[in-house]
Amino acid sequence: MLSSKKKLQLVAAFATLFLFAVGVGCSGFFVDPVLTSMTVGPTATINQGGTVQESAIGTYNDGSTKILSSGVQWSSSASTTASVSNSGLVTGVAAGTATITAGFQATSGTSSITVNLGNATALKIQPSTANISANGGIQTFTAFATVTGESAPVDVSATATWSLSDQTDYSITQGADPATVTALSTSTAGQQVTVTATYQSTSQLTATATLRSQ
Repeated sequence: MLSSKKKLQLVAAFATLFLFAVGVGCSGFFVDPVLTSMTVGPTATINQGGTVQESAIGTYNDGSTKILSSGVQWSSSASTTASVSNSGLVTGVAAGTATITAGFQATSGTSSITVNLGNATALKIQPSTANISANGGIQTFTAFATVTGESAPVDVSATATWSLSDQTDYSITQGADPATVTALSTSTAGQQVTVTATYQSTSQLTATATLRSQ
């Protein structure tokens, strides 16, 4: 017969082994989710001297998401246009566009930042009128901003937003200098289209030009 002391020792030993086995089984079954992708944002337009706070949201292989903060590495493709701090705060330095990248572990994500002039007072398009051949004709336009403190107008074509009154028969580039309008195959002689450039500074500036098909 085992003594009571021996019985208690055996029970304690079995309990310890059981808890150990449970611990091993749980750690082998429940694993930390793996980061699979990142979403960085917002994509934004700011003025020189303006700021915007970027954030990075991680998506994991179990479908969960999490705002990432500690350990995120921030960088800018053009720090002379838009700089970014270690916490993801972007500051507009000069007019143009920059790609902001956030890296975490082996995953990264990006957003785009456009920096506009903060002291533009007027906008115009050159040429203000033009003719284009129907069905394949091409015409370029340049947007110039009048800027306080600048002796000459500043070309803002690449960061202006362009639109057309007829988007069925004509197309226009965005983010290019100069902007290019193309007459599509559906265009016909005698058509007239209004080209509009919009530029966001301290206030929203707009200019138009007229394009006629021949």
